[in-house]
Amino acid sequence: MAAPEPPIYLDNLASTPLAPQVLEAMMPWFIEHYANPHSLTHEPGRRAHKIVEKARAEIASAVHADPRSLIFTSGATEANNIALRGVAAAASRERRRILVSRIEHKSVLETAHSLRDSQFRIATIKVGKDGLVDLDALYKMLNEQTLLVSVMAVNNETGMIQPVSEIAEVCRSRGVLFHADCAQALGKIPLNVEAVSADLISLSSHKAYGPKGIGALYIRRRPRVPIKAILSGGSQEHGLRPGTLPVPLCVGFGAACRLVSENIEQDQKRITRLTNKLYHGILRIYPEAKLNGHPVLRVGGALNIFFPGAYANDLMRAFDGLAASSGSACTVTSFKPSHVLKAMGLTDTQADCSLRFGIGRYTTEQEISQALEIMTFGLESLGLGNARMVG
Repeated sequence: MAAPEPPIYLDNLASTPLAPQVLEAMMPWFIEHYANPHSLTHEPGRRAHKIVEKARAEIASAVHADPRSLIFTSGATEANNIALRGVAAAASRERRRILVSRIEHKSVLETAHSLRDSQFRIATIKVGKDGLVDLDALYKMLNEQTLLVSVMAVNNETGMIQPVSEIAEVCRSRGVLFHADCAQALGKIPLNVEAVSADLISLSSHKAYGPKGIGALYIRRRPRVPIKAILSGGSQEHGLRPGTLPVPLCVGFGAACRLVSENIEQDQKRITRLTNKLYHGILRIYPEAKLNGHPVLRVGGALNIFFPGAYANDLMRAFDGLAASSGSACTVTSFKPSHVLKAMGLTDTQADCSLRFGIGRYTTEQEISQALEIMTFGLESLGLGNARMVG
């Protein structure tokens, strides 16, 4: 009996495949070179240390940062925690207010809300129906008690590109620190920490064709961001993130960032074309479908589609052979409507009838065509959509 065909993978916003070049770069550091990169008293340790610093430089180059401003983390979730908790731990008594957008990743929202136990006041910044932060509302919320503003650069459910440079400029004019979760931005839009002027930026490897379990936090050096360690241990990573670094993962993250720097323009041109093909194909199949979020200010590869009359769970069962999702992988077990879509004004039912599609570097033209065929038959099985596939 033949093995079943793997599903067509359209969930690249949840995680991307590991690039073959990245795996090749990592393998020797799993097998041949296994020394601790902090053991600088012998050659194997120094060799491991050197390759980690090379990886750090590759990541820094991808975002136009000083390598000394980057610390490794286990991922963007830990980077977000260190950013918010670390800045809060170093805060004065006069600045005890933190602002976060309503569409942030749960690792930002939950971390911010937990700081209420430490006598911080948390306020959320509203977004419009287009999924973009209301800059006027943000400006009015800033005051002398505001310590930090956190707004993600690219939303993980809708792909909306937030005006982070403008937000950073407003924050800087008021003496407020600005943190941007750039987990979904790396590899999708050009990132330049100097141009953005953010004080802290979180990065993730596995959203950019690197390995899972590794990320980084950029911390501005000039002027230096006041931040304290939130974990106890050794002095690794400037004392802000103790623990032995996973050399193969660091190497993989660096290699992935090198590929991002080399391929971002051609990747995004191709991915955007495939995204448009999928979107317009869905509209031909099911004209009632609606795009959630701004039609233009979004990254290529991200589609969040409202299917009136069909719940996401039913759609995913009907689209057998297609791997998509109803929202963030980090909240899929909560069984609650997407907080991102609700913040944009969708009702619970509308949010529950929305699917997220993520197209990536390795998605093919043929897979998009096959995905549309699967969706055609799936919608027909639910009594929805056109009677036949068009185009």
